Amino acid sequence: MSTRGRLVLRRFRRNRLAVAGLVVIVLLYALVFLAPLFAPWGYAELDYTAFLRPPSAEHWFGTSRIGEDMFAQVTRGLQKSLTIGLLVGVVSTTIAAIVGATAGYFGGWVDRVLMWTVDVLLVLPTFLIVAIASPAFKGGTWLVFVVLLAAFSWMITARIIRGMTLTLREREFVKAARFMGQSPWRIITKHIVPNVSSLLIIDATITVGGAVLGETALSYFGFGVQPPDVSLGTLIASGTESTLTYPWLFLVPAGFLMVFVLSVNLVGDGLRDALDPTGGRKRDKEFAGA
Repeated sequence: MSTRGRLVLRRFRRNRLAVAGLVVIVLLYALVFLAPLFAPWGYAELDYTAFLRPPSAEHWFGTSRIGEDMFAQVTRGLQKSLTIGLLVGVVSTTIAAIVGATAGYFGGWVDRVLMWTVDVLLVLPTFLIVAIASPAFKGGTWLVFVVLLAAFSWMITARIIRGMTLTLREREFVKAARFMGQSPWRIITKHIVPNVSSLLIIDATITVGGAVLGETALSYFGFGVQPPDVSLGTLIASGTESTLTYPWLFLVPAGFLMVFVLSVNLVGDGLRDALDPTGGRKRDKEFAGA
């Protein structure tokens, strides 16, 4: 690991809240993918002898109106929501890096066309468009839902990357690479994108949390993940009416959503402070000697 990499890791480890958030995220991912190996019930199984039972030794998070095990339902819903959030974060950040770096490096008509596209997408009502488009893909793969969310999540980051690229393309190392005959795309991938990687990492982290919230909201209103599959949004929606009478139906999935989003935000803040020595609460003078 490079000197800067070790320094960034050291700065991140000093932030106890960020480390705690990262541990929670890892544990949640481990839970949702390992739960089927030890959970006594599957998310599609019904217990016809236990309807609306509170949490117990047999049903750890209680049961639903039709005898579904809420632990299995929540872990399945969390698995779906986290997978969607992760994919949206990766796809959205990749698009932002490509569009922003391309517009900033080439300039001219390429910059004008790409930024015009960004401006158009920014003024469109994202939630409304996704909500309208979702029923057209009802019954299809949930990956279409990932594409819809990612398609409207990259524009602001792309603008920031463009501005950073406008500065980077005038730096000596980029001019040297251009003088040596390297192709524009090689310069973008080898010299531009690595120098904006700190922003991209932070953006990807925060986008995951935003995508999970977006998926939850759309699923809550019936536009996202469709039955018989479940997500945190569908579970929260079905448990809303029972918040006071059968609180585990609502509070358990809502609690997992809050914990995950809070953890993602803590990790994002920690990465920002670790990767940007001038943006944290304290300046780390070690960068001067690194």
